Amino acid sequence: MQIFVPEGTDDTIAELLESREVLGRWRDTDAGQIVLHLLVPAEETEPIMDRFEQQFAGTKGFHVILFPVDAVLPRPKPEPEPDKAALPPEPEEITYGKQRISREEMYAQVTEGLDTSRVFLGLTILSAVVAAVGLLRNDVAVIIGAMVIAPLLVPNVAMSLATTLGDFTLLRRAVVTNIVGLAVAFGCAVAIGCIFQIDAAIPAITSRTETGLADILLALAAGSAGTLACTQGLSGAVIGVMVAVALMPPLVVSGMLLGEGYISSALGALLLTIANLICINLAGVATFLIQGVRPRSWWEAKRAEQATWQALLIWLGLLAILGLILWLGATH
Repeated sequence: MQIFVPEGTDDTIAELLESREVLGRWRDTDAGQIVLHLLVPAEETEPIMDRFEQQFAGTKGFHVILFPVDAVLPRPKPEPEPDKAALPPEPEEITYGKQRISREEMYAQVTEGLDTSRVFLGLTILSAVVAAVGLLRNDVAVIIGAMVIAPLLVPNVAMSLATTLGDFTLLRRAVVTNIVGLAVAFGCAVAIGCIFQIDAAIPAITSRTETGLADILLALAAGSAGTLACTQGLSGAVIGVMVAVALMPPLVVSGMLLGEGYISSALGALLLTIANLICINLAGVATFLIQGVRPRSWWEAKRAEQATWQALLIWLGLLAILGLILWLGATH
């Protein structure tokens, strides 16, 4: 971490870093400012940034910059656990018990992939085309290959993060990107269905026209895995395949069947896509909450808590309605 604060604040800096785990610390001065360099574990970045922002927010020249660290020598040794009974009680403070990166790092990760650029649209179209070919050939390897290039992880993780933090600006961007990506893939699939003859009896297609418990579990696991990867700062390339598997194949099946005129089967695949989308976001929000992701200030936390519960109720309500539709369809 590199922190820029005014000169003459050494005592304040010492107080702010008290009880935080700092592996290395040194300082420079530049243009009347202290440039503080800290080497800290990833889970310490958020509480340290929160303390410094509460103290120096609005101060001219205040900045915090995070840099990833690949390796450190000598290797840090684990410190012995202190006797908590012998320690005086600490004042109340937001707890950061989960090992994860800071909310600012997560925010930076998800916002990078929310632009509906030509690259995003191109990858979406290509993944839809490859998925369609794999489905028509009943080739699982080709379908998985399509999922590797499908850029659907970031918009869905961003929706879950925005819901957890109560960030409606981020939520709007994530929803727009998600809708654009799904609409482009669906439109491409409809065009393929109109051009080529679609055999609805192909197993890879038939299996995605009905929603079962296994599909729900897959979507829940995909949403949780993608979100967990985000909180750890891990690459989402591999995890994104799971999210794409839950969304892209049934969406492409729905579009192709609609283009061919199989309305009933197309509707079944579309319902599976919607069910998976709901489950991915439900699991994502739950995983962020379990990982202790919260807004910084108490008033933001209160607003975010209300937004999170409202979103969870909406997702659960939609899932219940969808389940009722599927049940009614099965009984008839």
